[in-house]
Amino acid sequence: MTATGQARHVLWRRLGDNALRLIAAMPVGYAVASLWAMALARVLPGDPVQTTMAAALIALLLCALAAMWAYAARSGWRALWTLVVAGGIAGAITWGSIAVWGRV
Repeated sequence: MTATGQARHVLWRRLGDNALRLIAAMPVGYAVASLWAMALARVLPGDPVQTTMAAALIALLLCALAAMWAYAARSGWRALWTLVVAGGIAGAITWGSIAVWGRV
């Protein structure tokens, strides 16, 4: 591979990594925060209105942390899969709480 071909390969690899980080930061981070807001609103003790407000405030913090994690991770794939797993855990908590306690 020539020097220009190798430089082009590195450029496309960096662009792809940045694109994955952007996808992980914006739509996936928002989805993860929304899933955690649902999960926390269901499992936090207290009045439903207060738990919903507390869950929304915590989710706002989680959205910012997800965006920071997307750019702090070693690679774009690691950031993306870590956030997908975190969202899956929150979705499982929500689904399990609905299955056990029913809808509110």
